[in-house]
Amino acid sequence: MDMSRQMGLISLKSLSTAKISLIGVGGIGSPTALTLGKMGIPRLRLFDDDVVAPHNLPNQIFRLTDIERPKVTAVKEVVELFSDAEVEAIQEKFDGTQKLEGVVISAVDEMTQRKIIWEKVRYNIHVPLYVEARMGAEVLRLYSLNPTDPEVVRRYEATLYTSAEAVHQPCTEKSIIYTVMVAAGIITGQVKKWLVGEPYYFHLVNFKPSLRDW
Repeated sequence: MDMSRQMGLISLKSLSTAKISLIGVGGIGSPTALTLGKMGIPRLRLFDDDVVAPHNLPNQIFRLTDIERPKVTAVKEVVELFSDAEVEAIQEKFDGTQKLEGVVISAVDEMTQRKIIWEKVRYNIHVPLYVEARMGAEVLRLYSLNPTDPEVVRRYEATLYTSAEAVHQPCTEKSIIYTVMVAAGIITGQVKKWLVGEPYYFHLVNFKPSLRDW
């Protein structure tokens, strides 16, 4: 791809060494994979054991023809269609036995799964950046951190509450496309900041504003 319109923001040299593992390619993960590929990330590894259901179509990047197909396969095809990225699709649930290196992005739904991923990246010298996103309806919460920094580890682990303590949205209010697209953009922006050596935010919250906020 001709990346000339963004070369002043991130160089091909910075992009060329990037390795990213994305765990979960549903509401947050599927558009994130696409935005990373479009930014020029050359290699992506995707983990997910789920298949595409009809209710995924309005808020994820799947096509009608992807229904009942593995999500990782469908996302791989879309990303490779619209970018030059090489995508490894791993159709399995991440259980902590798989190897992780490079940037790791967690886009899973459940706190129990987030804790499994965290145990794998915590003080892992091969993982220089960990990004974790949580979303419900019109609310997004995002963490970006160096998982080998003891103080940052302490701050992040304070956010790992149980699934029972999490807010559970009604089935008809779980996800909407503009929130997931905002999430994908912010995650990709955090990766860009890390790649070029800019400060990135540890904690970001995006929520539905009221009219008085404008």
